[in-house]
Amino acid sequence: MKTRFRCSSGFGVYILFVLAVAQPANAEEVTWKTMLMPGEVIEGHLEYENSCGKCHAVFEKKSQNQLCLDCHKEIRKDFAIEHGFHGRSIDRNLGCKTCHTEHIGRDAKIMNLDTSNFNHDLTDFSLEDGHLSVSCQSCHKADAKYREAPGECVDCHRENDRHNGNLGTACHDCHSAMAWDKAEFDHSSTKFNLTGKHEEVQCRACHPGENYEKTPEECFACHVLNDVHAGNMGNQCGSCHEETGWSETSFDHNTDTDFRLEGKHTELFCENCHQPPASEKKLQTQCHACHRGDDEHKGKYGNKCETCHQEESWSRLIFDHQRDTEFPLHGSHKELACENCHRGSIKEAKIGKQCFQCHVDDDVHLGQQGKSCNDCHAEVGWLEQVLFNHDLTKFPLTGIHAITSCDSCHTSREFQNAGNRCTDCHSQDDAHKQGLGANCGDCHSPNGWQWWVFDHDRQTKFTLEGAHSDLSCSECHHRPVSKKIKRSQNCISCHLADDIHSRKFGRDCGRCHTANSFKELRLN
Repeated sequence: MKTRFRCSSGFGVYILFVLAVAQPANAEEVTWKTMLMPGEVIEGHLEYENSCGKCHAVFEKKSQNQLCLDCHKEIRKDFAIEHGFHGRSIDRNLGCKTCHTEHIGRDAKIMNLDTSNFNHDLTDFSLEDGHLSVSCQSCHKADAKYREAPGECVDCHRENDRHNGNLGTACHDCHSAMAWDKAEFDHSSTKFNLTGKHEEVQCRACHPGENYEKTPEECFACHVLNDVHAGNMGNQCGSCHEETGWSETSFDHNTDTDFRLEGKHTELFCENCHQPPASEKKLQTQCHACHRGDDEHKGKYGNKCETCHQEESWSRLIFDHQRDTEFPLHGSHKELACENCHRGSIKEAKIGKQCFQCHVDDDVHLGQQGKSCNDCHAEVGWLEQVLFNHDLTKFPLTGIHAITSCDSCHTSREFQNAGNRCTDCHSQDDAHKQGLGANCGDCHSPNGWQWWVFDHDRQTKFTLEGAHSDLSCSECHHRPVSKKIKRSQNCISCHLADDIHSRKFGRDCGRCHTANSFKELRLN
């Protein structure tokens, strides 16, 4: 039994009328299908707007997903290999239109991506440590798809590679996402395990120019300049010496010679006493035979050095500098030889007591910090126990400045040459291109550029009202300013081109117009 579709003749005539009236001269542009569209497609799908079959199968909704994937092959591949946001996090049985609604206008945003609340763990690249504070735009460029963002360290950090690519692209083998300076490398994973003094050596000492391939492993290859034997003992340094130090040798001077090494003699290198040809020269055992050049007394006290000095150190004397002079020896002064200060006759030369009198050549500040070295430095060493309160200067250290290394601002030891204006260090960071002056601290916090507060109504004499409240800073402050910002408050200073009265009514537009719009008048 056949079922026939019937409609009233009036309704049929109506449909035919609509189709006839709506049919354009070019019948290919509009069909009955396009007439039934709920709305226009987005700009990206415009070329397929009249080809409904590209996206829709008649009476076959289940096929619609496949039609989407036929065009978006990269998404189909993600589903196949469980890659990316779609392949890892989206149910492939879920219809594409669940998230991507169409026919809602040319300029509609159908991706529906909330970047502020997006969980990056749903992608192939989970954000950890230092990456958590990076802005989206740093990796996702405006003219590229989100999926096209690089995923390898070197893709973003090639300029940070101090190894110039010599160590490959697997940065994570040594570095972590926390920070570049948080690097660890287990040298025992190589053929040369670092022990003894080698543990203290900087990488570049053995790998100059960041060259890590074919580094020699033999002692002599690196230490030929340290060979006090000038090659007379061969190249097998390890036969006598240890990695704990050149002075650690298997040769026992105390048992194998008539001269026991005690005190400071135990710290000497062989060549200090055994000048070449060492095997042919017989050394004398009297102090003065070796230390004639060390005799600051120029022979005035004879050759019996041991009368005053001990083998532990020249400074260990029967003469007590603490007791017998007005200058007690502390810190590094204890380790000095007498001639370091007493360059003339000990009895006749008068030695000053002020630091600057001896250390003028050591003053890296070139006199800028005065002559009282002990205000900051201690006698244990120039770089030890340095006491300096930066808060007593014109530039107290707050925020990130408190953890910034000294040489970041002080490029030389002439500390007073460092500028104390923000722009002296941060001119390259000025996103305003000096349009807001040099005093960044008026708005920004030393805790970070992203922390800033500026109340234009309270901190200036120009209250932002009406249309002014929606303006960006650069619309008014677009010229570089080297000192204090000075902007005229007269309306005509900015709105000269908008003055249809040709300045016939003066410079104060606000007498008639409101800040909301020039079209809004306050005339009574």
